[in-house]
Amino acid sequence: MTDGERPDPDVLLAQVQQEEARAARGKLKIFFGASAGVGKTYAMLAAAQAARQQGVDVVIGIVETHGRAETEALLQGLPRLPMKEAPYRGKTLREFDLDAALQRRPALVLVDELAHSNATGSRHPKRWQDVEELLAAGIDVWSTMNVQHLDSLNDVVSGITGIKVWETVPDRVFDEADEVVIVDLPPDELLLRLKQGKVYLAQQAETAVRNFFRKGNLIALRELALRRTADRVDDQVLEYRRNAAVRPVWRTGEALLVAIGPEPDSEALVRATLRLAAQLDVPWHALYVEIPALQRLSEAARQRVLRVLKLAQDLGAETETVSGASVADAVVRYARHHNLAKVVLGRRPHRRWPPWQRTLTETLGRVAGDLDLVQIALAPATTRVPRDKAAHQPNPQWTAYALSVAVCGAVTAATAPLYNRLELTNIVMLFLLAVVGIALRWGRGPAVLGAFVSVAAFDFFYAPPRFTFAVADAQYLVTFAVMLFVALVVGQLTAGLKYQAEVSTQRESRARALYEMSRELSGALLTEQIADIASRFIASEFEARAALFVAGLEERLHAPIMSGNGGDALPIDSSIAQWSYDRGEAAGFGTDTLPGSPVLYLPLRAPMRLRGVLAVQPTQPDRLLVPEQRRLLDTCASLVAIALERVHYVDVAQTTMVQMESERLRNSLLSAISHDLRTPLASLMAMADSMSLTQPPPSGAQAKIAQAMRDA
Repeated sequence: MTDGERPDPDVLLAQVQQEEARAARGKLKIFFGASAGVGKTYAMLAAAQAARQQGVDVVIGIVETHGRAETEALLQGLPRLPMKEAPYRGKTLREFDLDAALQRRPALVLVDELAHSNATGSRHPKRWQDVEELLAAGIDVWSTMNVQHLDSLNDVVSGITGIKVWETVPDRVFDEADEVVIVDLPPDELLLRLKQGKVYLAQQAETAVRNFFRKGNLIALRELALRRTADRVDDQVLEYRRNAAVRPVWRTGEALLVAIGPEPDSEALVRATLRLAAQLDVPWHALYVEIPALQRLSEAARQRVLRVLKLAQDLGAETETVSGASVADAVVRYARHHNLAKVVLGRRPHRRWPPWQRTLTETLGRVAGDLDLVQIALAPATTRVPRDKAAHQPNPQWTAYALSVAVCGAVTAATAPLYNRLELTNIVMLFLLAVVGIALRWGRGPAVLGAFVSVAAFDFFYAPPRFTFAVADAQYLVTFAVMLFVALVVGQLTAGLKYQAEVSTQRESRARALYEMSRELSGALLTEQIADIASRFIASEFEARAALFVAGLEERLHAPIMSGNGGDALPIDSSIAQWSYDRGEAAGFGTDTLPGSPVLYLPLRAPMRLRGVLAVQPTQPDRLLVPEQRRLLDTCASLVAIALERVHYVDVAQTTMVQMESERLRNSLLSAISHDLRTPLASLMAMADSMSLTQPPPSGAQAKIAQAMRDA
């Protein structure tokens, strides 16, 4: 088993810890459908009856039958928990009793309508939060929900049906469910059930058909439900492949991977891949592999790569930049990691040089037979690509080449006096050592030049006859060939290892910076501390300045919080920040909304809601155009959002504690006052009673006084 096939120990450890955590929690099973009436509750009750017959301790927490006779028939034999009554606007609502379920502790509890909003005064505002508490207590839960209740699809569904659904469930709850059962029913059958009164009462059914339950709406909702379930299954397949270190691609789903480079026609390749993905109706990925040979690209070529990556991202691709010693190996590794079976490559009309070098298509076909390679013909460029100014300026890399020649000359000069004392093999080793040093210091190109210069110097100064390139013994030709081959291989490997070490160092630095930031944020208790931590991280990692907008009670952003890193000089536009917050989308620099702004505005999306906006102004704008850097910034924004939400709930908890203490103190004062007044009041009542019983009876005025004392 090679290193690429062997499972990552860290991944295995995380998997074991995750499985241990899951074993202590209850299991959540969701019966998922496109709309009401498809049979979710019926399917849940039928499965519960089967589980009860197998000896499972099943109880009904709450089930809404909506008067459907066939659904009510399945309730027979299933024990029910008592309902909790909650007053609401003069009415009495019957709600799920969470405490009764926790006290009963059944093996399985049925909780219908996961997206339901609890009555005011309940422990949790949403029923899915009740379910999470049951799961944390180790109780299995079965529940139901419709596709319109998914938070991420709420706006999509309202755009289709014209009806806004206010009760939603976070996608996290759906994604973390242990099992999702899709309950599907063709639209025609559902409409027939509506007309037969099996979904709503007759009058309600007519209204539903005219508004929500139109056939077109049902078809669209059915597609959304099936697609969302299929996406969840795809995620499960990827998770299993990663945990089991499965290398071959499984053709369970279709997706495209396009490999882009610094060539001028890469934009045409990206657009062609978009058209192909649209025809196949599949997602697609764009990958750029940075190898050591591409590190010395001109500024124009690097800008071209950034533009192509930005174009692919704007067109809907999932972009990624990776580093590696070989483009083919990196493409294969990425495709297998993401289970992508089709790789799109460009076929260019010009001939390759040198002729014996394999193209990327040929290399991929040789090393990855399980991948489908799609070649797209690229037309030759009709215009000459202008060279950047840097191409006409002295290249600093020539200094490295000159120094590599100087190192070889120094080795020659140092070994010349020792010609009669050293064996020729030892001199060869010294030249090889020089090539290794050149590769470590200046990279692959100077090492190749150093290898050729070393062979030439050894031939001219040491191989007999000396001081000529002629060779007296043909065996020296073998020596020269082996020496050149070893020098080239050692130089290539050394340069590659150096490059990989640099990449690993950069990644380790970013990971450590994120860890330090998350550690500091976990201890922050004030919004100002969070702003200062975020500003320092952004300044060190992105060479940028930052400011933090925090949302108020009326969904309006407060004045930005700026740290001491120069944030007060930011050209901030509060209207752009408010727009980003209201719509939950990034705006400003590098986006499609007001791209002329020098500041990037990122909405801070926490698990419960948006918490504010992070404004970032880069001093080197091109850095934020790199997808990898943008993802790092998005991760930073997520950490800031979570920290803001934590601080918010800490404030809420402190306020609640103060209110509870105030209420307790008020009750204590009332109890003390009532105790002190109880004896005088009892005496007054006794006096009033005695006045009423005296003989002769009291006068009218005295009777009124006695009655007033009793009424008081």
